[in-house]
Amino acid sequence: MNLPGIRTRLRLAAALTLLPLLTLTACGSGDTDTAGTAAAGAAASPAPTDDPVAAVRKVDSVAALLPADVRKAGTLRVGSSVGFPPGAYYPNGTDKAPAGQDIDLADAVAKVLGVRLQRQDASFETILPALGSGKYDFGTGNFGVTTERLKTIDFVTYINDGQGFAVKRGNTALSKKVTDLTQLCGLTIGTGAGTTFEATLTAQKGVCAKAGKKPYDVKVYSENAATLTALQQGRIDVIMSTINGLRYQAAQPASQTTFLGEFHRLDVGFAFKKSSPLTKAFQAAVNELIKDGTYTRILKKWGTSASAIETSRINPPEHT
Repeated sequence: MNLPGIRTRLRLAAALTLLPLLTLTACGSGDTDTAGTAAAGAAASPAPTDDPVAAVRKVDSVAALLPADVRKAGTLRVGSSVGFPPGAYYPNGTDKAPAGQDIDLADAVAKVLGVRLQRQDASFETILPALGSGKYDFGTGNFGVTTERLKTIDFVTYINDGQGFAVKRGNTALSKKVTDLTQLCGLTIGTGAGTTFEATLTAQKGVCAKAGKKPYDVKVYSENAATLTALQQGRIDVIMSTINGLRYQAAQPASQTTFLGEFHRLDVGFAFKKSSPLTKAFQAAVNELIKDGTYTRILKKWGTSASAIETSRINPPEHT
């Protein structure tokens, strides 16, 4: 069975389904939202034109932290989950280069380290398992740092994002910030496969029974476009996804969604196999970008300045 081929067709189908729902524009709006959204595979408006990565140069003292074989090869393989802005998306179609906060940060780190990236597009749920097999040197995809993931994955943090909820605009079943999952009882929630959102909803599914309420139902999707389509068509009542992604999406009038606020903050980082020799170099590279101001400019470009961190950490404990 040709799974990659099937996956590609599914992505394109999902994106084409979403196209009538979105009028794609791009503009900046301070440090909270940036207009413009796109589904994987869909034609979209141009990304912001400023390029803070262009001026980044190799820093020899940081590059020296890389293993000798990596310095010699001069390349790193990255498994990249490309979904929707501001993290990573295709503003000009899947045959052109992706854009987004994760793309810029990974490219900037690579320039500090003096290496080239061999980026491989991969579905979110496949990247972390593939790190252990050696398929990728590291992964990007807004991977949240959790206690469970820390058992098998090393992280180098670069932003503070987390979990949030959104509903279709005008929804009356859920109209205020979600602070307790019992607020979701009796509703159908859509979320991404292999995500912290799926894990949280699964682990807490008994809260409704304990409260004497009808349980919530969880529907899992491999593509963000399919999740939004399900919301628009009334097949789900609420989306659980990234704080920054849902904020970004709600800023688009055509998406017809309302962001319901933050539920649980999480550190987000580059992901590596356990005991990777690359983590110290990546941490130093992120901290170099923070020090020289490139980091601030990248986050401002993508409207995520409110999620900035003061320093990069390796394997911090999960936020409680």
